[in-house]
Amino acid sequence: MTSTTGLTLHAWQQRYQQAPHQISALLSAHLAALDPQDNAWIMLATPDQLAAQIEPLLAHYQRDPASLPLFGVPFAVKDNIDVAGWPTSAACPAFTYTTSEDAVAVARLKAAGAVVIGKTNLDQFATGLVGTRSPFGAVSNTFDPDYVSGGSSSGSASVLARGLVAFSLGTDTAGSGRVPAGFNNIVGLKPTKGWFSARGVVPACRLNDTISVFALTAEDAWSVASVIGGYDAGDAYSRVNPRTAPASLPVRPRFAVPDTPEFFDDAAAEAAWDRALEALQASGATLHPIDFTPFRQLAEQLYYGAWVAERTVAVGGMLDRPTDMDPVVHEIVASGLKYSAVDAYKAEYLRAGLTRQIQQTLAQFDALVVPTSPTIHTLAEMKQEPIHYNSQFGTYTNFTNLADLAALALPAPFRNDDLPAGITLIAPAWHDRALAEFGIRWQRQLALPLGATGLPCPPPVALPVSPDHVRLAVVGAHLTGMPLNFQLTERRAVWVEETKTAPHYRLFALLDGAIKKPGLMRDEQGAAITVELWDIPLARFGEFVAEIPAPLGIGSLTLADGRIVKGFICEGAALNSALEITESGGWRNWLTSQGSH
Repeated sequence: MTSTTGLTLHAWQQRYQQAPHQISALLSAHLAALDPQDNAWIMLATPDQLAAQIEPLLAHYQRDPASLPLFGVPFAVKDNIDVAGWPTSAACPAFTYTTSEDAVAVARLKAAGAVVIGKTNLDQFATGLVGTRSPFGAVSNTFDPDYVSGGSSSGSASVLARGLVAFSLGTDTAGSGRVPAGFNNIVGLKPTKGWFSARGVVPACRLNDTISVFALTAEDAWSVASVIGGYDAGDAYSRVNPRTAPASLPVRPRFAVPDTPEFFDDAAAEAAWDRALEALQASGATLHPIDFTPFRQLAEQLYYGAWVAERTVAVGGMLDRPTDMDPVVHEIVASGLKYSAVDAYKAEYLRAGLTRQIQQTLAQFDALVVPTSPTIHTLAEMKQEPIHYNSQFGTYTNFTNLADLAALALPAPFRNDDLPAGITLIAPAWHDRALAEFGIRWQRQLALPLGATGLPCPPPVALPVSPDHVRLAVVGAHLTGMPLNFQLTERRAVWVEETKTAPHYRLFALLDGAIKKPGLMRDEQGAAITVELWDIPLARFGEFVAEIPAPLGIGSLTLADGRIVKGFICEGAALNSALEITESGGWRNWLTSQGSH
């Protein structure tokens, strides 16, 4: 049986398409090959636990393969997330409990056909960005065992980077789903707060926690996130996607970057950042230095202000048992006891003020790009300065959840000492898909090997058409560069492609009014007409339609390749006095022939 190490989602899906009945043998062999002494794992599935997950899947898949998009795909779960019948420890043996219910995220993944292969090590109670604060041992970096893996989702990042699973779940409060991605050359998707249900997750800071996804590729991370995401009435902090964010970033995005980035005298990290900036510019992006002060001030609040008291609440009675806790974790969490309710309200007012500044800044750009971490340290160094060096790792992560932002950590050009270095894209809430779409372009451009597997990055797989957007065909005044194009762009619509309709349309010029406009009519004796496709956020589509004057309207158009999209149509009566221009093949062609632009 060929190796299953390093397989992406698409590769696993191809294996099963050829022979779905091999699921049991394939996953049993995969599990047997894993090392139970590997301290990235806290526990691996038993053969019975594996069989219990697999048995219901095959018959279901054979009836309806499309209903199980993750059929037989193995994944790992950070051990502060519940899996039914498995213990949850949060890396604290004295805290361990066993639940009969899956966390909502795990349940949704299982319902899509994915199979839990094991639970992973973490900084105790998800307190840390280092991966060393665990009684199960420090998880080492997958490229150099002398260095830290990053935390708190250390185990999930490690097993994913080595290709032992197709994806893994972490959590992220201060950067725990991003720092380990940066240190291990993988993708870390930190979703908008409230998009993933937090039911069944041991809280660290309930107001700022979210489950995160590690994957080898941005498209895999997005596929997994799409399965997990969705409103959960049982989670008091779950939110409904307002469907106002763009579907993707522009072809030539405008990125904000810190004006004076801090690397704590790590020349290799700074040089890697410079190479990443060069690659971003080569991709067509423009870079705009901004004052990073509000971001830095907000980041400092998470551990050096009253917000740390949220961790005190989450740990609860365990705080009275210091010998059962990691001493550094206990020191950090216990510090929350010194804050009062007055301090907490003051901290919230400060957070709100800084968040407003941050969001006003980011509104001017397509995203913020930062180093995922400004530096990295060895395991030995972390023993000398466990809190100080940890805080360095959070320089570019700690503010993100406090400011209600989405983030995507991506592999980037390596340091000159052969350690990974990552970048993170950060944007307002609900921009998750737009960031993932850019991540696909970025990975295609860099073509770095997958994680620590040494395997080549496969050809990218485009994201499916978004259900949160309307794909709209425009034929005239809304085309790129035309007078009404702003009605799309101001609603965060993004250009998808230029294409043609099916050869069944006639095009007319409506010459009345201040702006010349075309009218499109379906006719089997017509021709193919050039159109542009744009994705407009679903919640903004009604506003757009409301601005369309008679005799134009929106209907359904058939494209040359058979796709059906929304598009401009015209009332037949208005075409009686219009000029037919079908033979031009498109509005822009006709304008050019008339000497207009």
